[in-house]
Amino acid sequence: MESNEGVKRREKIKEKLREAKAPVSGSELARKFHVSRQVIVQDIALLRAAEEPIIATPRGYLIQSDERRVRRFKVRHDLSRMEEELNIFVDAGATVRNVIIEHPVYGTLEGILNLSSRRDIRQFMEKIHAHPDAPLMNIAGGLHYHTVEAPSLEALDEIRDTLEKAGILVK
Repeated sequence: MESNEGVKRREKIKEKLREAKAPVSGSELARKFHVSRQVIVQDIALLRAAEEPIIATPRGYLIQSDERRVRRFKVRHDLSRMEEELNIFVDAGATVRNVIIEHPVYGTLEGILNLSSRRDIRQFMEKIHAHPDAPLMNIAGGLHYHTVEAPSLEALDEIRDTLEKAGILVK
């Protein structure tokens, strides 16, 4: 049977995430509620199972807001333009949630990114440059998709237009 303490803690976690202006790390939540980070991971899993729209980012957890909008972009470029492409998204205030390719054998393959700032992109690009054969787009000849979450439809339209001008968008 579920402890009353766990239920109360999860309610407080939801409240903290709703009030947060930026992602909240699992370590920060663990300190605040005097539990281990593993307990927080389990709490987050239970909240997600209860259909709370909690998203994990490289810097912590956040609750997906109803005010944000989501769109998938089909793009093609090589490794030399990856950072440019990702900056187009975040410069419009968006978060790049993932990268998706269609593999001829395995079907749809997805990599979770959750990049929302130039700092996130710099850190990601350091990993890419350390492993230049690793990007999923390499498997698909540069063709891939990104699911992007932005603060408005206008921001998504701005992204589309900028990608098109850059010659990266695939129609």
